[in-house]
Amino acid sequence: MKLIHKATLINEGKSFRGSVLIEGERISKVFTDEVPENILQRCHEVIDARNLYLIPGVIDDQVHFREPGLTHKGDIATESRAAVAGGVTSFMEMPNTNPQTVTIDALHEKFELASQKSIANYSFYLGATNDNIKELIKVDKKNVCGVKVFMGASTGNMLVDNQKSLQQIFAEVDSLIATHCEKEDIIRDNIDSYKNQFGEDIPIQYHPLIRSEEACYRSSAEAVELADKYGSRLHVLHLSTAREMSLFSPSPTKDKRITSEVCVHHLWFTDEDYARLGTRIKWNPAVKTLADREALGSALKSGKLDVVATDHAPHLLSEKEGGCLKAASGGPLVQHSLQAMLELSEQGFFSKEFVVEKMCHAPAELFQVKDRGYIREGYFADLVLVNPAEKYTVSKSNLLYKCGWSPFEGETFSHSIEKTFVNGNLVFDNGNIVESALGKALTFDR
Repeated sequence: MKLIHKATLINEGKSFRGSVLIEGERISKVFTDEVPENILQRCHEVIDARNLYLIPGVIDDQVHFREPGLTHKGDIATESRAAVAGGVTSFMEMPNTNPQTVTIDALHEKFELASQKSIANYSFYLGATNDNIKELIKVDKKNVCGVKVFMGASTGNMLVDNQKSLQQIFAEVDSLIATHCEKEDIIRDNIDSYKNQFGEDIPIQYHPLIRSEEACYRSSAEAVELADKYGSRLHVLHLSTAREMSLFSPSPTKDKRITSEVCVHHLWFTDEDYARLGTRIKWNPAVKTLADREALGSALKSGKLDVVATDHAPHLLSEKEGGCLKAASGGPLVQHSLQAMLELSEQGFFSKEFVVEKMCHAPAELFQVKDRGYIREGYFADLVLVNPAEKYTVSKSNLLYKCGWSPFEGETFSHSIEKTFVNGNLVFDNGNIVESALGKALTFDR
């Protein structure tokens, strides 16, 4: 048994002094008063957590860990270790690898890879194409997080642009359908327009005008319309515009058939940052205006947006060179997402309890993750100790990403991640990865 003693627990909307007893993989007792002496004597380890926050492990519902086939950028081993260093104890990974994860066999191969390499808990999406409906309907929704549909092309050739195929997916797939929504024909027209102005080297500040508000709204609206028509379980990923907020309702996450996500970079950066950071903040969908960022924050607080994730997507810096058309889209974020959100809390945008709600509790509710996402007796001991008094400056020397860079380099956060536990095992301790155990496949109460 181990005891995390006298921490400030942030859990289920409250902050309070307490202690958590861990036996094996699970939380056996949460104490809100003094821990009995006989319990203290039986513990083989007592961690003094006074002046530290104890929160549930973050569940990130959208990452790209690049394995198989793109492992020069990142892999399950490296990126899962960066994740736990940032307090992310569970991740759900995307199918645009090489080969693409568009068959049940390929999906099983990914789970097998993770069982050998991932220090965090894991699940994987099966990717949709225009012609793999027979594979999609085989998904075991108790053991697979969902089906991913690219309604806008991003990385890899997985665009589902056949209307009949889209309708069939929404009508017949019984699993959660997660969508990347950008209207491809609008993007192509915008590219042609800016090529007429600039040729092939379109400056990066035009990226949010190419992958425009209209392109995002039209595609998100189509996804919502299809889900409404067929009663699908839809989750719209990485929303980026104020206009899209009109598509979603502020009801409790657990009551919704249509849910939505916002990513850390769309809450942190604006189009004014392209001048400073250039293609380092080139994502699809694009970082847009200050008004968009403010609308996303307001929608998150109102309950229209359900969860906060990263869309962690590492590329080598050499792959990020060029303008709108050449530079790769995506960036590494999973090591600092919790710190960034706690920083926004420090600045008064959200409470710390709210950060925990949207990064830990809500993803567990939305995906119906079994026995995770809360500090509760009987739940897996996925836990993070945060030091609110220890500043942390992001630098190349403390990055764990395989790609070796971060859009947050030089940023000083007011909180540091001190310890991370996955299934009761200490896996990160004061800047060091502890190779004590591997993570587990997530399961779902569906």
